[in-house]
Amino acid sequence: MNWPKITVVLPSFNQGQYIDEALYSIVSQGYPNLELIVIDGGSTDNSVDVIRKYEKKMHYWVSEPDGSQTRGLIKGFARASGDIQCWLNSDDVFMESTLFEVARYFYENPEIDAVYGDAVWVNRTGAVLREQREIPFNRFIWMYTHNYIPSVSMFWRRAVYEKVGGLDPSYELAMDADLWIRFAEVGRIGHVRRTWAKMRFYPEQKNRRLRAESDAEDIRIRERYWGGSYPSYHTLKRALAYVLRVGWKVMTGCYPLGYHRLERLERR
Repeated sequence: MNWPKITVVLPSFNQGQYIDEALYSIVSQGYPNLELIVIDGGSTDNSVDVIRKYEKKMHYWVSEPDGSQTRGLIKGFARASGDIQCWLNSDDVFMESTLFEVARYFYENPEIDAVYGDAVWVNRTGAVLREQREIPFNRFIWMYTHNYIPSVSMFWRRAVYEKVGGLDPSYELAMDADLWIRFAEVGRIGHVRRTWAKMRFYPEQKNRRLRAESDAEDIRIRERYWGGSYPSYHTLKRALAYVLRVGWKVMTGCYPLGYHRLERLERR
């Protein structure tokens, strides 16, 4: 097959301790049609020195204030020309062969507009905490539980990104959830039981530090579809969605040992 161009946008700000591993996980795959774009928000640590190590493998990089991660991503995707797109946070890591597997998936499934795989949660040093095995996208379950699509393992066709108008800069923490549900409005989201990335989990992580703000943005997304603060029978629908989610995960072997302790952390 002719390998499609894959654009990976990597946003970063003062993540010098992690960004080397993130960049290496992208370029070391040897994917033959890679477009790597690095948007650094003006880091004051050693990030720029690390970025320069890889600049010959990059299509574009910049280090300057951008206002927020979302605005940095928008800036990156404005320069993207890949048929397939994604972003990788600078403290996360792709698994080996991820880009090849993604390319093959889209080639074999032309009806799919976006696809996500599973992920592995790791700590600061990269030690495995648990696998994040997920169910396929289900709008009802997604809408009444939480955004269970791991952004680190999500890939999409450029056409669907352009069709929905890209990322919304008014979201600084739940911009991924907002994008996924808009993808679902106009296209099809697939899922594969393949681990495509490692996702860092530590106290300083932005979504953990700013959990309340992230939850508020998440509710704002849902209110857009609910038509108000809470829809009729919300409590019942939420309970049903959780029962369906747990049952589906049990039936498909999604719960590794130690799941319950970390699942509670995931929802905090």
